[in-house]
Amino acid sequence: MLTTIVTALMPASAPPMDDDHALVRASLRGDASAFETLYRRHVGRVHGVISRLLGRQRQRAEDLTQEAFVRAWQALGTYRFESAFGTWLYRLAANTALMELRSRRGDPAMDDEDAFERMGHPDSAGHTTALAMDLDRAVATLPPRARAVLVLYDVEGWTHEEIADELEMAVGTSKAQLHRARGLLRVRLGEHA
Repeated sequence: MLTTIVTALMPASAPPMDDDHALVRASLRGDASAFETLYRRHVGRVHGVISRLLGRQRQRAEDLTQEAFVRAWQALGTYRFESAFGTWLYRLAANTALMELRSRRGDPAMDDEDAFERMGHPDSAGHTTALAMDLDRAVATLPPRARAVLVLYDVEGWTHEEIADELEMAVGTSKAQLHRARGLLRVRLGEHA
């Protein structure tokens, strides 16, 4: 059941790589409308990645989404066309959110394990919708490192080695955090299934 629910968090298929590559080339030549098209194509997923990594901080996720696109514009010349533009962009977006999380390390609110217990319960109508909302809430209230590993591994498809490198942790710690996050989600979602 958890695999099905996590799959629901995954984004729809990306636009064809050739289309994005043509838009990147046009953007590099100074065509702002080409970059605007890239923005429109990818803003939903970029916001989703950042939002899931930060937890329920809507305004900050919106700010960081804009920041990620500014960084993308500034770094566009470093894109090497070896992979899909979306892959490069989503990694840049995830790194933007991870830098935010790193800057808040040590903040007591960031390690609030009891937030899981304070989540609201869904109303009795619309159990499927309520379950999806519960999943979003549950993911948002995971401890930050567990949430980051879950999103990066299960949703974004990063390897444990990549996660360990980005989050400055051991590979075994990444695996343990993923196990922890999945367990917490199973317990929480089991209450409403």
